[in-house]
Amino acid sequence: MAERKATIRKVNGRKPRKVVERNVRLLGHFMRYVLAHPEMLDGLPENFELVILPDDDPQIRRYNLDLLSTYGSEGKPVVFVRMATSKKVNFNRARPDVYVPLAV
Repeated sequence: MAERKATIRKVNGRKPRKVVERNVRLLGHFMRYVLAHPEMLDGLPENFELVILPDDDPQIRRYNLDLLSTYGSEGKPVVFVRMATSKKVNFNRARPDVYVPLAV
């Protein structure tokens, strides 16, 4: 649990509070999409690590990739989600892109 708390403190010297708030908002957007389209979960692995990569927020995208690079996925499969972060996003027209990398 101590390692998880460390992820919230700092990555690359960035102040986390606003970053955490923005990530929570992104997760909320994605969860609303999943609740409206539960069938999309059928193609995802069980017990995965979710990494949201916002198309229009390079700071959060980099931060989330840094978190993954620094702390890894704890042996879980990683699912990447690319999506817009605008409050006015209509997911019926601009659906998030979901990627599950394959082990080679």
